[in-house]
Amino acid sequence: MKFADVKNDIAFRKIFGNQNKKEVLISFLNAVLDFEENHQITDVTILNPYQLPKFRDGKATIIDVKAKDQNDREFIVEMQVADALGFSKRVLYYTSQGYVSQIERGEFYDKLNPTIFIGILDFEISKNPKYICRHRILDVETGERIMEDMEFNFIELPKFNVAKKDLKSLVEKWVFFIKEAENLEVIPAEIDDLGLITAFEEANIQTWSQEEIDAYDYAGLRETEDRLRLEKARKEEQLKIARQMKIKAMDVNTISEITGLTVGEIEEI
Repeated sequence: MKFADVKNDIAFRKIFGNQNKKEVLISFLNAVLDFEENHQITDVTILNPYQLPKFRDGKATIIDVKAKDQNDREFIVEMQVADALGFSKRVLYYTSQGYVSQIERGEFYDKLNPTIFIGILDFEISKNPKYICRHRILDVETGERIMEDMEFNFIELPKFNVAKKDLKSLVEKWVFFIKEAENLEVIPAEIDDLGLITAFEEANIQTWSQEEIDAYDYAGLRETEDRLRLEKARKEEQLKIARQMKIKAMDVNTISEITGLTVGEIEEI
């Protein structure tokens, strides 16, 4: 077998956005969100089922996976490979849009159902040392949670370092799959969950159509270009800040510590 890079847009949508293989998304959501037994998701409707993107002007239109369960909770699952500028604001905006779009103007607010965001990130975003962090709206003093309809979950792949032989929980096996599938040649013996086994089967590039493979390759190139563009923009911002600090005669080592630039890069400014 040859497995795709699950972090690729096309692979991600093909695996998690297939209404005919919804056991994949059900298994993943239950594993990550760790619902109590009587609150487990048993069925989902995928709101934007997988289809190959239409190419226009050299760009692909790709939508993240959105689903709704039998209790009308809405889920947004996103794969993000680069730490885009304004990422946290976009997550808030996107999740809020999903929440408010459930009702039309004039309808009662009690028709709104919880919206849960799950971001799978190929970079670190939080100071939490664990690879999964959950963010909710809480009272800063008592921890009381009055507003329960929004939740944000982030899986930070660089923080996940569990070896294949040490995989125990289902969520560990899922995160291992997302991070390492492209480096495997067979489905690990440790994998015994039907949804995850199906995910591995869907990730097997040898079963894909040529059109899907072409779209997968294109998406990979586009992601590389986007990452390089973001890195360039971030470097330019670091240099701009460093210049301002040098004008104020700040110590080079201090500038380096604050901006992340090397001493040599700062001295060349």
